[in-house]
Amino acid sequence: MPASPIDRETEEALIPISALQHFLFCPRQCALIHVEQLWAEDAATAEGRLMHEKADSGRPERRPGVRIARGVALRSVALGVTGKADVVEFHGAPGTGEARPFPVEYKRGKPKAHRADEVQLCAQAMCLEEAFGVAVPEGALFYGETRRRQAIAFDDDLRALTARTAAAAHAVIAAGVTPAPVLTPGCRRCSLEALCQPARMQRPPSIARWLAAQLEA
Repeated sequence: MPASPIDRETEEALIPISALQHFLFCPRQCALIHVEQLWAEDAATAEGRLMHEKADSGRPERRPGVRIARGVALRSVALGVTGKADVVEFHGAPGTGEARPFPVEYKRGKPKAHRADEVQLCAQAMCLEEAFGVAVPEGALFYGETRRRQAIAFDDDLRALTARTAAAAHAVIAAGVTPAPVLTPGCRRCSLEALCQPARMQRPPSIARWLAAQLEA
């Protein structure tokens, strides 16, 4: 993919596109992964990883009017992110010879109530726009449970949310401080729950109670 050279400081300040998805799901999860470098895999994350590996490892394809690239490297200086797209389809515009990128991100499970997956996909689209200098108005999320695509339009609201999320994730990672936990129903679905300990850490035992317990022992 064509990309303009950038200085080392800018390059080193880029954060993974995945950090945006992590931040929108949970800022503390984002910091645990990207600041403290913690990770734990469960059945759900393993399934998702295998889906990504399968999508990335496939060979490029050509179909009538469409060229399919896999494991495409991405970067946006404007957003300050870097990463990789599972699949980018290049749809030919009839009679123009031009090809418009169409990102496709593979996800396990099914569509979610929050917009973290949409933000991740939108960030990929904005990277492609920056690289190719063309508008990328839509893409798709493919969910393993439903086995079908969900079309995503990159409208002004989603683009604004993506830019805000990128800025907020940058701030958390640059500060190097992990936010305090907030216990939510989503914690049960997080592979980092045992490392995060949201139920315990949200209400940590006071030093006075701990000291009293030690003196009584």
